[in-house]
Amino acid sequence: MSQLLKQSVKLALIQLACTADKAHNLSHARTKVLEATKQGAKIVVLPECFNSPYGTKYFPKYAETLLPSPPTEEQSPTFHALSQLAKEAGAYIVGGSIPEREKKDGDSEEKLYNTSLTFGPSGELLATHRKVHLFDIDIPGKITFRESDVLSPGNRITLIDLPEYGKIAVAICYDIRFPELAMIAARKGAFLLLYPGAFNLTTGALHWELQARARAMDNQVYVGLCSPSRDMQADYNAWGHSMLVDPNAEVLAQLDEKEGMVVGELKVGRIEEVRKGIPLYGQRRFDVYEDVARFWKGEQ
Repeated sequence: MSQLLKQSVKLALIQLACTADKAHNLSHARTKVLEATKQGAKIVVLPECFNSPYGTKYFPKYAETLLPSPPTEEQSPTFHALSQLAKEAGAYIVGGSIPEREKKDGDSEEKLYNTSLTFGPSGELLATHRKVHLFDIDIPGKITFRESDVLSPGNRITLIDLPEYGKIAVAICYDIRFPELAMIAARKGAFLLLYPGAFNLTTGALHWELQARARAMDNQVYVGLCSPSRDMQADYNAWGHSMLVDPNAEVLAQLDEKEGMVVGELKVGRIEEVRKGIPLYGQRRFDVYEDVARFWKGEQ
């Protein structure tokens, strides 16, 4: 059995306090990323909408233009801040997500996306993930929220090759509720599924840990969830509780709702050990049901 994770690596999930001041958020993220790399982290993850408040009314105001790539610093200060930070830190940075603005020639209206940027240790952009599943929910007496009132959905699975370590997959928040994305990524060789996300106090209490452990259990890979910290004065109250789950669905580390950082080691051989004990990968019955990975669109 070949090893999906080529060598052990430290992962950091930074639960950041995200304010209305974009420049402060970027500066604060830099401080925390450098703290993480001083602890040996080589893959560092920021939360969903880490450079702005989370909410449909904020997306247009804080949106940045990413295409054509690379954008100018005026078009996307966050792109350049993350690129420079990855190079300074000498680490892979999964830049949570930011609101993205796109207006193509001939289009009458611009589109907005919830977009994650991943940079390599040389400062190069490795991948872009646009949130595929938009957060449209209505739980009576609890919460109603409709991202689709403002945002457009992405249409790609994002699988990223980190040459020293192997493949990781990046998706955003509500994407975690759709196991097909995770299964395709795992079957295509990902050792780690990362979800920058901002569950709320209702859905977080119900399903945050459950979803993280379920995706790990289904696919026998590492799973990391990275939330903003909770601000009860904000319009949207994030659940927090960023966590790292191992391939046997064991929670290795979890924060509370306050700002903080998870730094954990992903151990080479652990995935194979778990899969040997419970050999799902040799027991799937594709003669009874389809392999969803058959329909994957290919390298992103």
